[in-house]
Amino acid sequence: MSTPGPATPLVPASAEAQDEVIELCAELIRFDTSNPTSNERASADWVVGRLAEVGIDSELVESAPGRASVIARIAGADPERGALLVHGHLDVVPADASEWQVPPFSGEIRDGYLWGRGAIDMKDTVAVMLATARHFARTGTRPSRDLVLAFLADEEAGGKFGAHWLVEHRPELFAGVTEAIGEGGGFSFAIDDTRRLYPIENAQRGMAWMELTATGRAGHGSSPNDENAVTDLAESLTRIGRETFPIRLIEPVRALLEEAARLYGVEFDENDVEGSLAKLGPVSDFMQVVLRNSANPTMFDAGYQTNVIPGKATARVDGRFLPGHEQELIDTIDKLLLPSVTREWVNHDIALETAFDGPLVDAMCAAVRAEDPDGHPVPYCNPGGTDAKAFTHLGIRCFGFKGLKLPHDLDYGRLFHGVDERVPLEGLRFGVRVMTRLWQSC
Repeated sequence: MSTPGPATPLVPASAEAQDEVIELCAELIRFDTSNPTSNERASADWVVGRLAEVGIDSELVESAPGRASVIARIAGADPERGALLVHGHLDVVPADASEWQVPPFSGEIRDGYLWGRGAIDMKDTVAVMLATARHFARTGTRPSRDLVLAFLADEEAGGKFGAHWLVEHRPELFAGVTEAIGEGGGFSFAIDDTRRLYPIENAQRGMAWMELTATGRAGHGSSPNDENAVTDLAESLTRIGRETFPIRLIEPVRALLEEAARLYGVEFDENDVEGSLAKLGPVSDFMQVVLRNSANPTMFDAGYQTNVIPGKATARVDGRFLPGHEQELIDTIDKLLLPSVTREWVNHDIALETAFDGPLVDAMCAAVRAEDPDGHPVPYCNPGGTDAKAFTHLGIRCFGFKGLKLPHDLDYGRLFHGVDERVPLEGLRFGVRVMTRLWQSC
């Protein structure tokens, strides 16, 4: 494999690109691509058009009627190097307009923010991808290696009609790709009034969504019944919901905590993780979710009449496991279930982890530091899951990196799938500057 050659002069992001990313993102938000109540076709057609305007060819692929993804390939300066996949998804989770300050699909600009469903998950990044690609095309700038841009369907429901379908049915679209960047990292996290961490995802927890079914003896609601399916399922769910899994310190989590401790001027003791976290300010709450496996009951369905004890009850549990700790999650759940309760998978997908090293990692870190001298890139484990799970099956080394600088008083995590989702306008401009640097140095 060849390596990057001598550095060439950087072509910085133009003012035009930094301005148009805002309108591109607003237009994307105005497509209601709520999954599963809508589809991505109209927004995918729009992406094809925005690329074609500047001479970038792309292919629109439908896995089912309306479930559309767009793939484009941009030639790089060194075609001998493995290509870089840059991916984002077009779908969003639903939004209840009655809960929002602004209509969630309006793309309204207010108080220095662009508001709407998808503003941070992840039409902001899709807009940055488009604005950067259009800037490169207009200026004749070439990325350091081939880029494959993927605008994907169905990520919010696991990628069955998006990334997973493309990997299974159209793998040739990703020929030559060796590394990828997508969502899940590269955003700023304030550790004090001036300094920020930039967690770059190099690991993800795995997904273990399960349906639990309790079977018992149906009967009259007024009669004693020691084989009540509702009672057995409720007790099993209570056990699961109150279970605290042990701390498992995987390497990306350890590395982030050690760097945070260094910046705070304290010692991180891996033999006393909780005690060390107490010294790390807001980092403590931020990292709790990736210290251990988790399982949370989320749905319950039973019965059809108040005076009838049903013979069956079902529930859903959202289970997540750290890399290397899947069996621990499964064994723990099975131990907590009463004998009358069985489980089956609803969505079961892998955990990921890759080393935090190499030219791409160096380029991501350098791009952040160049645009934010008070920024400190660190490894990161994403507590959820992304389309990277699909691309890993092609042997692609996957990272999460969006390049987003946030105000210190904005709680980024609470906006994901939340009410009043919004992205700072300056954060979008920052993303274009970072991505422009990265594509020329990756």
